[in-house]
Amino acid sequence: MIYPDTRGKLTENRLLSELTWLRVGGPADVLFQPADLEDLQNILAALDPSVAVFPMGVGSNLIVRDGGIRAMVIRMGRGFNGIEIEGNRVTAGVAALDAHVARKAAMAGLDLTFLRTIPGAIGGAVRMNAGCYGSYVADHFVSAKAVTRTGELVTLTADDLNFQYRQTDLPEGWVIVQATFEAEAADPAMLEARMEEQLAKRDATQPVKDRSAGSTFRNPAGFSSTGKADDTHDLKAWKVIDDAGLRGFSIGGAQMSEKHSNFMINTGEASAHDLELLGETVRKKVFQNAGLALQWEIKRVGEFLGDPIPDGLAQAQTTGA
Repeated sequence: MIYPDTRGKLTENRLLSELTWLRVGGPADVLFQPADLEDLQNILAALDPSVAVFPMGVGSNLIVRDGGIRAMVIRMGRGFNGIEIEGNRVTAGVAALDAHVARKAAMAGLDLTFLRTIPGAIGGAVRMNAGCYGSYVADHFVSAKAVTRTGELVTLTADDLNFQYRQTDLPEGWVIVQATFEAEAADPAMLEARMEEQLAKRDATQPVKDRSAGSTFRNPAGFSSTGKADDTHDLKAWKVIDDAGLRGFSIGGAQMSEKHSNFMINTGEASAHDLELLGETVRKKVFQNAGLALQWEIKRVGEFLGDPIPDGLAQAQTTGA
């Protein structure tokens, strides 16, 4: 296919396994790395409307299937990772890492510490309403700028995105380019100490040295309609996975971590098929054991090689097998 002219980089048949934290996935039809905002707008405006667009961050919460993605995958880097602070507001580019935003805000005496241990970049954090330690993006969100599928730059409010637990209503093919957050003032030294404590807790309980994509499944209960954590409930995905005897359970090179059973890891040779089949098997077995329907938190995209993997929850509900 002939693509519009660009000042950025276009790479056809780009293998995406090199760009995801789980190190799996087939090729994208084309990978586009825009030079700047204008470049992104121009190519989307000129791109054939029949070509699907898939914005991809740093690949931290993603399984790309072995058959790859029939789309233009857009991945932003330099030029989209700036962080600016004015008063009690922090504006970050879509490619700014969550951890970097938390640290820079803390240095300025602003509390966005909940972002410190969240894997990935700001674009994904906004799109998924990322949260930790009882705080969510929705709690601090002011606005975001995004480029529509036709190349128009628009401003999005919280009402536009309709924040929910681990999801928003961002239209298909729209690309977030920056977001602004509001944060409470606090002592920088106190914020730094809090983040160090969070890191120590994470390192002690999560398989940070393994190839993972963060939490595999959403917690099955304990969240209000606004996506806020409800502290009156303590049902966690890792607990129901443990109760089903699945800590350390593996298929091929994919395993539910021994250290934290809601973390799926690539032990070295896993395919996307191994990982997704493992996840669907866990969903099936948890439903059989506890009658609870685990929902994926990891996003799975692209095409299968060979037959699709059956939905484990549907299998358990219809057959009981």
